[in-house]
Amino acid sequence: MSDPQVDPAGNTQQFKAFARQQETASAQEPPSRLPIWIAAGVALLVVIAVVAYLAIG
Repeated sequence: MSDPQVDPAGNTQQFKAFARQQETASAQEPPSRLPIWIAAGVALLVVIAVVAYLAIG
């Protein structure tokens, strides 16, 4: 028959491992926003080109 008591040390070790994992994940730098700015710039150039084409034609 299994022991009905739960070993608190096992849960504590699991929590400490989880806390360390969260600290390392939050220590990483945020992702770069450069691709967003590049896409916005390309879209702006396309809009300007279409407006210029319609204005000339």
